[in-house]
Amino acid sequence: MPSYSYVARDAQSGKEMSSTMDASTEQAAIAALLNRNLLVVSIQERVGKKGKTAGGTVPLQDLVVFTRQLATMIDAGLAMVQSLQALAEQTQNKVMRDVIKDVCTRVESGDSFSEALQKHPKVFNKLFYCMVGAGERGGLLAEILARLATYLENTSRLRKKVKSAMMYPVAVTVVALGITVFLLVKVVPVFGEIYSGFGAKLPAPTEFLISLSNALRGPIGLAMLGGTVVGVWGWLYFIKTPPGRWFWDSKRIKLPIFGQMAHKICLARFSRTLASLIRSGVPILEVLSIVANTVGNVVMEKAIRVSSVDIERGESLSAALGKHPVFPSMIIRMVSAGEQTGKIDSMLERIADFLDEEIENTLSGLTSLIEPLLIVFLGVTVGGIAICMFLPIFKMSDIINKK
Repeated sequence: MPSYSYVARDAQSGKEMSSTMDASTEQAAIAALLNRNLLVVSIQERVGKKGKTAGGTVPLQDLVVFTRQLATMIDAGLAMVQSLQALAEQTQNKVMRDVIKDVCTRVESGDSFSEALQKHPKVFNKLFYCMVGAGERGGLLAEILARLATYLENTSRLRKKVKSAMMYPVAVTVVALGITVFLLVKVVPVFGEIYSGFGAKLPAPTEFLISLSNALRGPIGLAMLGGTVVGVWGWLYFIKTPPGRWFWDSKRIKLPIFGQMAHKICLARFSRTLASLIRSGVPILEVLSIVANTVGNVVMEKAIRVSSVDIERGESLSAALGKHPVFPSMIIRMVSAGEQTGKIDSMLERIADFLDEEIENTLSGLTSLIEPLLIVFLGVTVGGIAICMFLPIFKMSDIINKK
């Protein structure tokens, strides 16, 4: 039940007072105050005001569970308010629970479900509430929610696969760098002090490693660390600016292996989102506006917006997209075939499935290739340092003979 803060005047004494109270609606709160001989000066809702909640965003997995369960309840014939109340009680995420309660309150107050969702843009994006709005208008809310849940599940599954595939290489790389820095900072200086008493010229690899260790432990090392931190921060700040984001998005899709995979991920997101919105009955121009905001690449976003203008002038979707090289010819041909058969949503869904399969195969191949390469890198790095440090011991006889 929502909470209201109010300022009221006592009808007998004329004294003003301010406090809070719980009520199902604002009218119910005013009626309760009038029954207490209080004249309402001002009143406003405290819970869910302007769509703000205590915690911000919600994990994608929680959103998937909410959408799937709500679709099942609506399909079973439960009322929207009853379904939302049940979901609010059983969810474990506090932010999601507050959001569901606020949406339920707004629906009870007379707002449509899609209008209530729009008050929480950090949780429900434009794609979500536009598909829900189309389902409400067409009387197919349960079916649309089920499609939306399937779309979110596919998105979550692909995101998890990419993260899990990249987790092992990143972890091994961090461990290798940590071991290397530890050896250079802590272990190599010990050997350097031992060898300094030999009074003979050390092998070139050993001298280089000792010099590198001394540099890292001195001002040069601090300067390198500071430069690295500033460089990483500057790069992350740069790619958040419009010119930097355009530069990075235009270059990363052209990289040999990882660029192709990033390009396919954006194309799969584009195809699946477009298919879901078209199947839900959203107008094509609104569909392209939503897809442009969710595709995740500014180069592709600009191409979609230009294509939207061309479609508004009377061109077909395939002809408009075909003008931009960011969309491969295979996708253009399949979209054209879908337009001719009247099943463009099914064709786009097949494109997304095909791209997802290619991404999974690429990830599997990369994982199989990166694992041995990282092991070799770690072995060569640590082994090389160990050999360089023990090389003077192997040549101890030469050093003693020279003396």
